[in-house]
Amino acid sequence: MTAAGVHWITTAWRAVYPPTCLLCGAAGAGGLDICTGCRADLPWITAACPRCAQPRAPLSHSPQQLCGQCRRQPPPYQRCLALLHYQEPVRSLIHGLKFDDQMAVLRLFGNLMAEVLPTAPLWRQPDLLIPMPLHPRRLRQRGYNQVLELARILAPPLALTLDSRSCKRDHFTTPQAQLNRIERLDNIRGAFRATRRLDGCRIVVLDDVVTTGATVGELTQVLQAAGAAWVDVWTLARTGTINQSPLTNEVFNHDR
Repeated sequence: MTAAGVHWITTAWRAVYPPTCLLCGAAGAGGLDICTGCRADLPWITAACPRCAQPRAPLSHSPQQLCGQCRRQPPPYQRCLALLHYQEPVRSLIHGLKFDDQMAVLRLFGNLMAEVLPTAPLWRQPDLLIPMPLHPRRLRQRGYNQVLELARILAPPLALTLDSRSCKRDHFTTPQAQLNRIERLDNIRGAFRATRRLDGCRIVVLDDVVTTGATVGELTQVLQAAGAAWVDVWTLARTGTINQSPLTNEVFNHDR
């Protein structure tokens, strides 16, 4: 189904079934499947490295200052925007959308990303939104690519061109969660292939969780080799230092 088709069905569904908070069961707020209280309690990332989105303590650095890792060895992508810390309840929700076919969670996260991402100072409009590809064998096991489904919800409200065909995952790899940083880099090397030239294209790679950045980094290099002008990364969640302080809002304006 196309992104426009998903958007139409979602709109029709909401007209018949009002949104309900997925966390507490109360009425949803703002047309989303989450209430005001539970939304406020989500582990939002309020301060992060502008290059890799590694969370950090608020007010400890200027918003433009790179983390130590990015100063020593920056990733190939130019910017990374991450909404949430990968901790509860986000961890369980992502597990549900990834392995339990919980489409309501996809709808919630897609709509949250569409609302919050454009408020980021680092936001810039891409020509293409490319969801992280799944290997065909993994796709058969899972039945769907949760990141592609997330992109189908995210693309229409932001007027983004969704492109799931310009890059393929050729190598079946061990799940990255089981590996350390060095093993992740070795495991994912050569896994992706561009299917066409992308000369001058401004691209955003979408993923659900970024840990070390090895997977999105490998895909970025493939897209750059195909001619991409720049590649940014958007992710729903980022692992790293836990921070829920309300003292700063340098990454996103959550009050919008």
